[in-house]
Amino acid sequence: MSQLLLALYERLVLRHPVIVMLLLALLTAGAVSQLGKLRIDASADSLLLQGDPSLEFFREVSKRYSSEDFLLLTWQPDAPLFADASLDPLKRMADELRELPGVSSVVTVWDVPLLETRPLSLSAVTSGDPLPSLRDPTVDREAALAEFTSSPIYADLLVGRDGEVTAVQVNLERDERYFELLREREALREKKDALTAQEAARLAEVEAAFKAHSALLLEQQSELVASVRAIADRYREHARIFVGGVPMIAADMVDFVRSDLVVFGSAIIVVMLFVLAVVFRRVRWTLIPLLTCSVTVTFMLGLLAVLDWRMTVISSNFVAVLLIVTLAIAIHLVVRYRELHALQPEGDPRQRVRDTVRLMFVPCAYTALTTMVAFVSLVVSDIKPVIDFGWMMTLGIAVAFLVCFTLLPSLVLLWPKGRPVRHTGADAPLTLHFARFADRHGRSVLWTSAALILVVVAGVSQLRVENRFIDYFKETTEIYQGMELLDSRLGGTIPLDIVLSAPDATAPLPGLAAGGEGGGDPVAADDPFAEDAPGFDSAPQARRAAEALAADDPFAQDDPFAAEDPFASDGDPFAGGGESFEPSYWFSLEGMRTIDAAHELVASREETGKVLSLATTFSVVRDLLGEDIGSVELALVQRSFPDDVARQLVDPYFDAEREEARITVRVKETSKTLRRDQLLRELSADLADLDALSADDVRLTGMLVLYNNVLQSLFRSQILTLGAVFLAILVMFWVLFRSFSLAMVALAPNLLAATLVLGIMGLVGIPLDIMTITIAAIVVGIGVDDCVHYVYRFREEFNQDRDYLAAMYRSHGSIGRAMYYTTITIVIGFSMLTLSNFTPSIYFGLLTVLAMTAAVLGALLLLPRLIILFRPLGPEGQ
Repeated sequence: MSQLLLALYERLVLRHPVIVMLLLALLTAGAVSQLGKLRIDASADSLLLQGDPSLEFFREVSKRYSSEDFLLLTWQPDAPLFADASLDPLKRMADELRELPGVSSVVTVWDVPLLETRPLSLSAVTSGDPLPSLRDPTVDREAALAEFTSSPIYADLLVGRDGEVTAVQVNLERDERYFELLREREALREKKDALTAQEAARLAEVEAAFKAHSALLLEQQSELVASVRAIADRYREHARIFVGGVPMIAADMVDFVRSDLVVFGSAIIVVMLFVLAVVFRRVRWTLIPLLTCSVTVTFMLGLLAVLDWRMTVISSNFVAVLLIVTLAIAIHLVVRYRELHALQPEGDPRQRVRDTVRLMFVPCAYTALTTMVAFVSLVVSDIKPVIDFGWMMTLGIAVAFLVCFTLLPSLVLLWPKGRPVRHTGADAPLTLHFARFADRHGRSVLWTSAALILVVVAGVSQLRVENRFIDYFKETTEIYQGMELLDSRLGGTIPLDIVLSAPDATAPLPGLAAGGEGGGDPVAADDPFAEDAPGFDSAPQARRAAEALAADDPFAQDDPFAAEDPFASDGDPFAGGGESFEPSYWFSLEGMRTIDAAHELVASREETGKVLSLATTFSVVRDLLGEDIGSVELALVQRSFPDDVARQLVDPYFDAEREEARITVRVKETSKTLRRDQLLRELSADLADLDALSADDVRLTGMLVLYNNVLQSLFRSQILTLGAVFLAILVMFWVLFRSFSLAMVALAPNLLAATLVLGIMGLVGIPLDIMTITIAAIVVGIGVDDCVHYVYRFREEFNQDRDYLAAMYRSHGSIGRAMYYTTITIVIGFSMLTLSNFTPSIYFGLLTVLAMTAAVLGALLLLPRLIILFRPLGPEGQ
């Protein structure tokens, strides 16, 4: 620290500790007043890959097929499923749910049409007459249950095949304002540098409006989830009920994060208070570091609230990590001050504080800078919460450094003078045992480090960028149990959409194309009953199709081709007013075979649950006819289904304007074989291999695809950038120590500690995902701190007598003590996170403990051994 800077610091801080304290107290009070504005964002949009082309396609498909968010309630009664004791309270619960604001509709077994319980013909379905349902008192409930448990539509979706559990789907109103703001924001963002000044101003307005509306929407959804749960609680005496769905998961994650912040944040501070009391055995040295940490965290949280900088499930770790960084700086300052106090017990306290700052400013500044570099590595991600976490930590470390070098010295000067602490031989620091071990068992240290490198290689090779979302929660939580039940008995949880484009939408369809240039009846150009008639496999098949229509044809008298036959005027399934009707490829025989094959291929996967598509609709029509269907029936399905039937059997799976067929899939989150990236790649390849399709005709979308893109991006952007981070730290070490060889030696333990944590994650099967990716940056930051402090102090001790071994012992007895105190305090405090119900918090606690332990062992054992082995210090310890 230069003399000019030190003089300025003494004039502004050391001479006016009361003013500094009052200023920091006012800032802290202001921050506390803003804490009520702090928001936690757990929306799906906050966890998506920004700029992902798949995201735009996902939103387009969701709009096109009018997809709505929904909640699912499982209903598993003690009474038989279709007994009055079960159905009556189910109906009452559904009616209460419909009254909730924000609910567009509620679907239960009461509300869907029954197509097989009573004998029905295809013409009865197309006539528009009301179809039977459980609301009809004359319906045979046993027959209805048989339909629900075997129907290609309802089985494993609305009712489990065992007939013991049913689902209640609560559809939420689509917030058009949200999507309007989203589309305008994305359109303006796409222009990037081409924005005019007016457009740039509008973009700022839209972003602010979108942020405010998103917060309101998330709050409303949380209230809705709470209301749904309250209603469900009133009916738990009738059935076992679990609540599921993306909005519920988002609400629960916010609750888990908020709970962990309050409960475990408080518990960590209490435990750290106890440990510091045991370590320092002085009230002042226990409270001063904790006050410094508390002020830093409170100020940063208030700043986030003022800036409306929202925390997410990822950046919620920000508070815990900031505690680590702040406590480390504070303990280093306290330990150094106590050393100086022991050497000069009667000296001037202000001079001691001045010397402490002078001696610790450079190493602390470098540890702060190198830790910032580690967290800046997160900024290269395309995932906004990860980027936010990187910037939050970068800013937070700067604040921690300033608070530690202003508040802590002021507290020391204002606190009543205490007795110095002297370490005698009987009270030798525990860290000296590490020095003896490194001295006497140097080869063992090196061989152990080499063995750990092999562990790292083996572990990192097994590190996977996959996870099961259900594993974020303990088995005792409702969210885990609900997702498990949905997976095992109600068709799965994770949505996946497969959009198939017609192979050649412009080519005439065989047997169903329009006639000449002026159009015409596509069936009657030649005899439709002739041998090899276009559109039919055989004349008998064509005749059976016509007879099936005519048997109970609502449009015909006796002759199916009479004036009012189904092919004439308004009853003609191929005609619309004066225009000819050209059925879609997907409603031709070839299209039906293609969609059937695609549907079967998807459903055959072990990871997939319920699969719905036009193939499901065609299966229902086959059941109605009791035989295979031909082109006439396919045209009726496309053209003549009443709106209420079409909304359920056609519209969700077909877009006539784009000639698209959609397959909806629920993937089983609990599947042990689930590997998202592998599943998506194999599905795409297998579907493209079907005879009628090519790779260009197949597109996959849905939350499964978007989340997989996030995970794959993490691997590319984070793991691969660790090399660049270590390179930047190496350069900083070189500048600080003015010795390339010493910089290399200092970097080695840090590199081993960081990769060791990743290797152990790979060996024990902890996935690298959006929750655990930040641990790499944390390990690098922690390891850098220990290495910088140790090497900086080692150089000072070495310059006293040019003795490497003596310098090691003195360094372990001084700076090693601070490193040990920091580690033991954080390890014990963060072990409290293992009690959380949120698995990412547990992982974070365990990995932080592992990271701290690996970092301090590397700095106290491997680092001094490497310094003694390679002797990188120059004539003056440089």
